[in-house]
Amino acid sequence: MNILLSNDDSAFAEGIQVLYQALSTKHNVTVIAPDRNCSGASNALSLHQPLRLTQLENGFYSVNGTPSDCVQLGVNTHQFAQPDIVISGINHGPNLGDDVIYSGTVAAATEGRHLGFPALAVSMDGHKNWQFETAGKVLLALLDKLSSLPLNDHQILNINVPNIAYDELKGWAITRLGSRHKAENMVKTQDPFGRDIFWYGRLGPEQDAGEGTDFYALNQRQVSITPISIDMTDHQGLKTLTQWLDATQPTT
Repeated sequence: MNILLSNDDSAFAEGIQVLYQALSTKHNVTVIAPDRNCSGASNALSLHQPLRLTQLENGFYSVNGTPSDCVQLGVNTHQFAQPDIVISGINHGPNLGDDVIYSGTVAAATEGRHLGFPALAVSMDGHKNWQFETAGKVLLALLDKLSSLPLNDHQILNINVPNIAYDELKGWAITRLGSRHKAENMVKTQDPFGRDIFWYGRLGPEQDAGEGTDFYALNQRQVSITPISIDMTDHQGLKTLTQWLDATQPTT
């Protein structure tokens, strides 16, 4: 299988290196990733600057662009084997609930699906003492299973893995996105010249983290697998809005 592998933590991140080592034992893997940390880049494209591909000593390619740029280059420059699947990760930290709106990790997978390929985003819970090998084993096992369950044209899988040893996992769970409370206020400080600068505050704590959510699965030491649809239409709201429009539009 030809795999296009990217991330948002950069081509130099430990997570993508460990995942490459795991996947390349069975598959042909091409790594194209940003040349710097692009966490929070979401689906941004670099439309106002040229992109440069730089091959590193280990064979990876780094790009002076976003995760979505990396996937576009992997598919549309026609200098790499066309992928059978696009995989993004392993992200350093989870992508749960509302995080998927901002996540560059999820965005790389989304870009792959936009271009017509099955796509997976994989992230690891935690903040230190990473056990990325666990996520690598999960991905290998999942790829074996996906051959009997093809993804539909609008769907990616967002996978979050507990930061524990593989044999300590308590199974896998199909989940929905939970949600967080709003993030903390912006943090105001000053630069060395006395000018005001601002940092984003910490992520909000869990809000909707009940049974069936991605938050709940991780708290139970389970691998969370959430199907995400690229179609952002609120289909449940279509009927309500149509009725509202019919009742409010002026008569002629």
